Amino acid sequence: MSQASLDDDELFGEAASEMRSDVEASLEEAWASLPAADDVWDTDAENVLGVLNGLKSALDVGDAEDHLRDAKKWYTMGERADAFDDAEDLEEDIEAVEEALEDITSAGEHVGELTTTIPALRGTLEEAGADDEDD
Repeated sequence: MSQASLDDDELFGEAASEMRSDVEASLEEAWASLPAADDVWDTDAENVLGVLNGLKSALDVGDAEDHLRDAKKWYTMGERADAFDDAEDLEEDIEAVEEALEDITSAGEHVGELTTTIPALRGTLEEAGADDEDD
């Protein structure tokens, strides 16, 4: 094997290691961007609408989607280049972050719907109570 090919193999190995580190770092940043469990569980609100607004804010995923995109980008490059000896752990972690993002986004959508529905429901019930008082 020539010196040039040995250098190429060393460089490829180094690049593969750096690529794996980039994927791992992006995944760590994605996890860190997700809301903390206590943030979506604890509340100081005085009413249901306050709880819902607080929960809606707590369900913000921040930059998690951007970090996941970076992780997937470098993972895909590494896979296509056959740079990873064993990448099952990376694939599993990417899937776990995707599932968490989907769950949080879905919950946020439900909370958003309730945030608009509850005040209208309250108004309807107040009107019904006023009609009962008139009878």
